[in-house]
Amino acid sequence: QVQLVESGGGLVQAGGALRLACAAPGRYVWAWFRQAPGKEREFVAAISWSGGTTTYGDSLKGRSTISRDNAKSTVYLQMNNLRPEDTAVYYCAARGGSGRDSSPSDYQFWGQGTQVTVSS
Repeated sequence: QVQLVESGGGLVQAGGALRLACAAPGRYVWAWFRQAPGKEREFVAAISWSGGTTTYGDSLKGRSTISRDNAKSTVYLQMNNLRPEDTAVYYCAARGGSGRDSSPSDYQFWGQGTQVTVSS
């Protein structure tokens, strides 16, 4: 069992930035998803264990960067130029082996989530 712990969420004004972190031990594909009230869970970004491959969903593409520090076993999501519609709970997830980066059902492990609120 892999325990994931997110941090870094909070309240920020539109146009601001946040960096989320996920304590993420082990060799997995790591990803960030988000879920707003009344909406389905949405893919934000994924990164391979080596950090050599990254993919991004449409929601934050061009405004976010996913990265991994293996020495610290931590995955980061840097988010810039945030908008009120980015308000959601952001989740860290991990999967082993094959699967689709953007499919929540392909991930075996999930964190509890961290709230991001963007005010206008």
